[in-house]
Amino acid sequence: MNRATVIAVIALVLIVFFAVRYIVKEKKRGVKCIGCPYAGTCEKYKQGDHCES
Repeated sequence: MNRATVIAVIALVLIVFFAVRYIVKEKKRGVKCIGCPYAGTCEKYKQGDHCES
């Protein structure tokens, strides 16, 4: 592998690592709809359903 390929692979691994870490941290906090700006306040969230907005 050349240097550019190694750098691209390392960058991709870091992106996946931080994305998975973010998801795990949010799940530990109890967020059901990760990325939804209304996840903590919408009625569907409080009833245990999934957010659709």
